[in-house]
Amino acid sequence: MKSSVINRSVDWRDRLRQYVYLMRLHRPIGIFLLLWPALWALWIAGNGRPDPVIVAVFILGVVLMRSAGCVINDYADRRFDPHVRRTCDRPLAAGRVTPGEALILFAVLCGLAFVLVLFLNRLTIALAFVAAFLAASYPFMKRYTHLPQAYLGLAFGWAVPMAFAAQTGAVPAVAWWLLLATLLWALAYDTMYAIVDREDDLRIGVKSTAILFGRHDRLIIGLIQLAMLAVLAWVGRLAGLGEGYWAGLLAAAGFMAYQQWLIRERDPGRCFQAFLNNNWLGAVVFLGILLDYL
Repeated sequence: MKSSVINRSVDWRDRLRQYVYLMRLHRPIGIFLLLWPALWALWIAGNGRPDPVIVAVFILGVVLMRSAGCVINDYADRRFDPHVRRTCDRPLAAGRVTPGEALILFAVLCGLAFVLVLFLNRLTIALAFVAAFLAASYPFMKRYTHLPQAYLGLAFGWAVPMAFAAQTGAVPAVAWWLLLATLLWALAYDTMYAIVDREDDLRIGVKSTAILFGRHDRLIIGLIQLAMLAVLAWVGRLAGLGEGYWAGLLAAAGFMAYQQWLIRERDPGRCFQAFLNNNWLGAVVFLGILLDYL
């Protein structure tokens, strides 16, 4: 009897651990990459004083939706991941979580996120349905287009118009420009990420910008980064931001240069390091916005 109780306890803890791994909560980089554009938008929309309740809703919503995105991504890739070195040990790929469990977890996470959105206005609720569609459909894009990284940028960037809608009740032009900057940013950093898997993706028939760009990948990433900086500069002009913001953009340019140095030999480990470094890039842009309003 005592042994049975202990086994059930161990099983419960193991199931919870596998769900944490499936949601990638042990690797929060995706949460930060989704969160920074939302915070950029909230602070600009709120003129440096966003509603604390709205900020809390968005932070929790980011955690939930990023977790849901990881779950549905692994469900979509459950037949590909066992053949990729970086992903073969994921819970679904390794058979430690069933596809049915993954779908239930995805539905629960989306349901919780939707409950959070109900605290916001009608426009934000309407935009949330678009966000849910983008999150659910993104994992399947790599089967049909070499630009799934751009689609990811749209999915991650959709928090921007939602933030403006929640804070102001409208989505002005500056919000769409900030969405474009976020899309360009994701296109750059996720291409760095895709370089890590390029050989495996070619072998199993998965599409990516790393494959599409080929030997011109570094050049194109650099051009995308410059375009992102230009769009962020225009956002600063539209929003009337000053010296603190420009200092943040200068720091962001420094991180972009460092990332180019990291990926110069296309070493998978260094490319992954460059991808992770984008957390700091997003942070300094937010710090610039924060300091300018202060």
